[in-house]
Amino acid sequence: MDVRIGGAYNGPAHSANGGYACGVFAGLASFPEATPPAVTLHTPPPLQTDLEVRAGARRTQVWHGERLIATIGPEAGKVEEVEPVTVTEAKQAESAFEGWQGHPFPTCFVCGVERAPSGGFPVTPGKVGGRDLVACTWTPEADDDGEVPIALVWSVLDCPGGWTGDPVREPMVLGRMSAIVHRRPLPGRTHVIVGRLRRRHGRTANVGTALYDETGGLLAKAASVWIALDSGKREEKG
Repeated sequence: MDVRIGGAYNGPAHSANGGYACGVFAGLASFPEATPPAVTLHTPPPLQTDLEVRAGARRTQVWHGERLIATIGPEAGKVEEVEPVTVTEAKQAESAFEGWQGHPFPTCFVCGVERAPSGGFPVTPGKVGGRDLVACTWTPEADDDGEVPIALVWSVLDCPGGWTGDPVREPMVLGRMSAIVHRRPLPGRTHVIVGRLRRRHGRTANVGTALYDETGGLLAKAASVWIALDSGKREEKG
């Protein structure tokens, strides 16, 4: 079995957006209903390339030739939600988005400022005044089936987590992500994404994100691990 990520879904210029890739890869494995998938990215997921899927008894792996791209397994820990903010608060936070100048991945399809607006993107998460949160709004579009793809939900749970730190000064990339999607977002409706930095240890940051509808109903939540890049090195996992 092979899987391919389309060229439109980049994070860094030449590799897939990490959250989108994790969402695609998570769909390749099945776990008990109460067990969310956890995806570890070992190397940047390539675009427009057939990737081999190798299913095991407990884990599924994605390979590009002899290079291990990702491992999908069951999440052993608990995925905690981040509390919501209102649509008004999220829109106010967008005015504090720091990516307009010095964005580390300006062509990212989710939060890149050099991409033409499309499908509710880019999202522009900024700091929420007086709280240790970032937030933004998202108004998704439907696919040909009339629904918002699950991989896009993973995508919007990814990028805002990267803006809980200072990616302009210290670019970071996604290393691991687990997510629970309770309900798909509704096309054409305004939603709120929130993110919080939970822990920082050396080059590694643990981040929580969540997606809410306009009334504050929880749709999805995620836990992720981000890794700071070596100085000057930006073309990584996404």
